Amino acid sequence: MEGLMLARVLRDLSGHLPARTLGWAFPDETTAALLLDGVGNLVLSYRPPQPVVFVSRERLRGDPHNPFQRYLANRVRGDLVKAEQLKLDRVFALHFSGETGFVDQPPTRLLFEVTGRNANLLVLEAGEGFTGRILQAAREITGSRNRFRTVRTGGVYTPPPPYEKLDPRTLTEEEARTLAALPIGKWRERVDGIGLLLGAELARRAGLAPDEAPGDRWPQALAALRSLVDDPTVSEGVMQEGAREAARAEKAAQLRKALREPLEKRLTLVTNQLADVARAEAGLDAAAQDRAEADLLMAYAHTVEPGAASARLPAFDGSGEVPVSLDPQLSAVQNAEKRYARARRREEVYERLAEREPALRAELAEARERLAQLDAASLEELEALSETLQAERPEKSPYGTRFTTPSGFEVLVGRNNKENATLTHRIGRSLDYWFHAQGYPGSHVLVRSGGRDLALPDILYAARLAAAHSRARGSSNVPVDYTRIKHVWRPRGAPAGQVHYTDQKTVFVDGTLPEG
Repeated sequence: MEGLMLARVLRDLSGHLPARTLGWAFPDETTAALLLDGVGNLVLSYRPPQPVVFVSRERLRGDPHNPFQRYLANRVRGDLVKAEQLKLDRVFALHFSGETGFVDQPPTRLLFEVTGRNANLLVLEAGEGFTGRILQAAREITGSRNRFRTVRTGGVYTPPPPYEKLDPRTLTEEEARTLAALPIGKWRERVDGIGLLLGAELARRAGLAPDEAPGDRWPQALAALRSLVDDPTVSEGVMQEGAREAARAEKAAQLRKALREPLEKRLTLVTNQLADVARAEAGLDAAAQDRAEADLLMAYAHTVEPGAASARLPAFDGSGEVPVSLDPQLSAVQNAEKRYARARRREEVYERLAEREPALRAELAEARERLAQLDAASLEELEALSETLQAERPEKSPYGTRFTTPSGFEVLVGRNNKENATLTHRIGRSLDYWFHAQGYPGSHVLVRSGGRDLALPDILYAARLAAAHSRARGSSNVPVDYTRIKHVWRPRGAPAGQVHYTDQKTVFVDGTLPEG
């Protein structure tokens, strides 16, 4: 649902506010309908990827299906006094007055993010604008799901980041003239509240092809835009074509995101490795200084007092005395040997890194080039690039026996201490899951979840593998601990396969292999 469509619904609703609420109904687990006196049902469907809001005269029923809907029915009460939209973004808030009674309910805000795959419905404490404490969220967004933004009950709501676009409701002729050279299909990039569907409808009403710029016909395009503000409906033909284009755009966005993340990680890694080369090169000066001081100490060792913390030694070029700091616990010769060893280490590090520098710079240039291609790439080009990167991926590690969880995650089970250590400390990533039978020697079990949370069937499947590959094999009610790899570490000096871990949870399973 696009911004202008949402604005039209809220504009029609605002003409009836304040309105008395007559109760909530819940037709399904992701739909809430608020009956408003004299208006009808305000239907809020928050199922991704196509959330919608509309007013319906149809009689709707249904009890709450989940804790969020029960909270909504019990706590979001009183008259609906205000509806406001964040610019023409796909975010709006409904303000409720609260009510007095046997149990008083304070005023609240119901905030709806009508944002495709990120759709969410949240109850906020009373206030103005679009920030405030979250009292309850339909979808909890954690750092494992979205590393840029979290939405948690009890946390503070942060609206989407601000942006600068032209408001079509107040667009002037001068502003419209600045868009004359831009293809009508791309006006949505500069004009607020317009997405793929309304962008296609704008082109149809303006009598232009989507890739055609209005030019001198910009007044015609402006008139079409103003008509779209008044009536943001879409013709059937545009709807069908726009739906296909939206599906293509969504697929392209997903591919672009999936391709960008590993490239950006690789770019960061290579950049850091080149920075290591630069630091090692800078260390050559320190190595030269160490060697010069070591030479002086070897030449004048007989003049250095035992236990001295420093000495002043004549420079070889006759330029004067050179101050040299010393370790009082070492002799002059030992101080010199310490400097020689330190200089050799710095020189060896630089030589080793310098050998890799040309390959690293070539890899850096390639990664930057691929990142630059992503933004302008078409869907077909993105698919081809995805296939290329897939073919370039190294083969999976030969370590461990392989299984697959009910949800399709790869599971690796160590067959000995060496494989246990390899799975846990080399192959496993920080947010992968690690399982081990509690209190029994046995295999380390690694679930390569890619940072995603595991469903209960996946947890029980991996836990049975851990129990079956331990000394508790064949027993019943075996306790199995599991945690993220980042909470597992090897104690200093411990043999391979021995670990400590924290933040674990425990499940009890049979010590037999899971079916399938």
